[in-house]
Amino acid sequence: MSSSTPAPASPRPVRVLLVEDDELMRRSFTVALERYGYQMKAAADGLAGLELFRDEGFDLLILDVMLPGLDGIGLCRRVRETSLVPVLMMSARGDGLDVVAGLEAGADDYVVKPVDTYVLVARIRSLLRRATYAPAPEPGQTTDDEPPPSEGELLVFGDLTIDTGGLEVFVSGSPVALTPTELKLLLAFAAHPGIVLERHTLLRDVWEYGWDGDSRVVDLCVQRLRRKLGRDRIETVRGFGYKLRR
Repeated sequence: MSSSTPAPASPRPVRVLLVEDDELMRRSFTVALERYGYQMKAAADGLAGLELFRDEGFDLLILDVMLPGLDGIGLCRRVRETSLVPVLMMSARGDGLDVVAGLEAGADDYVVKPVDTYVLVARIRSLLRRATYAPAPEPGQTTDDEPPPSEGELLVFGDLTIDTGGLEVFVSGSPVALTPTELKLLLAFAAHPGIVLERHTLLRDVWEYGWDGDSRVVDLCVQRLRRKLGRDRIETVRGFGYKLRR
């Protein structure tokens, strides 16, 4: 009797949580993203979104800024207390304060509504590639005081150590939890220490923008890195960009 080889298991669908209070927009985004193969769950307000997030595992969150109860910025902060899951913010106005507040709260990127589905999907795919490329330790995870040995290279810049194999970061021997976007940005700097990287270069290489994007995403992500690594580690070169001090 011949035996057949079982077919390889299909990859698990990407689970996305959408938190949007506008019912029509919530339904249209859900249907559109399901057509691209994403497994969608949706909530109409921030508190319901937070409860869903805590009860179920998600690969990516899409949060509207203006939400009843708990707004998207507050929700993003609550998520960042326990998770490094990629977060995409949506703003109806593209208001500068909304954008800055969302990115400061820990969001990885943002889009302005109304947004075409293909643009939304492109941003989602970019965020997921970063998350796959750069897994990071969860907040509160403890390790030994010294960076563990690995097959990758250890890059040392003063008290900053980057394990390129384990994709881990240490400051004075203590682990630092970075989001995938923060880690990919740091690796871009570490690949060119002492070299000024322009904002549009970082938008292309880290955020994968094939067009001119909003450089505020770079500036705010650099600010978050400085809070975690030390304010003097990444230097601003006015009119050009940033560089990692050797």
